[in-house]
Amino acid sequence: MANAITAGRVALLFVAIGLLYSQQRWLSFLAWLVLFVVFLGDALDGIVARRRGQSTVFGAVFDIAGDRVVENALWIVFADLGLIGVWAPLLVMTRGFLVDGLRSVALQAGRTPFGERTMARTRLTRFLTASRAMRALYGVAKLVAFLFLGGLIVEQSGGFPGAGWLFHWPVSLALGWASVYGTLALTVVRGLPVIVDAWPYLGWSAEDFQRASSEEPTAG
Repeated sequence: MANAITAGRVALLFVAIGLLYSQQRWLSFLAWLVLFVVFLGDALDGIVARRRGQSTVFGAVFDIAGDRVVENALWIVFADLGLIGVWAPLLVMTRGFLVDGLRSVALQAGRTPFGERTMARTRLTRFLTASRAMRALYGVAKLVAFLFLGGLIVEQSGGFPGAGWLFHWPVSLALGWASVYGTLALTVVRGLPVIVDAWPYLGWSAEDFQRASSEEPTAG
């Protein structure tokens, strides 16, 4: 069920992207609503997996892959639409490739990004990358940032129904852009600990990985 939700939100993402390019007021507004559903799904799949006891290594990796598709695609789209510089998707994609590559190395040692066998080695790196609080903060930051950018597209397409003032009021604009750049900063901050945690694996042999993958998880 959780994996189906992940697949569903990725499918909805491409529906939203198509609507964003319509340049029509109500279709752009519909895209904004679909984006909201996409990010609700990001929270829902994790909740469903935990409550149904369906948390698996595949599920964790698939969920992260879904997150990457959503993040990368939206940063690229909003850069293409002229709302943010091309440096933003380049930064996010570079971080994503590095982090996911290093996590795949840790996976060979039986360590997952989150959960009981998390690759995090210290309390600080565990908090930054694997804690529910930080993951929730990052999720909310992405939600606000992308809904703000999507709202700007709606405004360009004819106006946000009933709340267009939000995209003209200096305070709300400042907060919106703060969420965009804050999300980009969090992306970098949450990526650095993965490099630190994965660094020791770079000198391991195949035998080291085989031995580590068979060990029982230890308390952090």
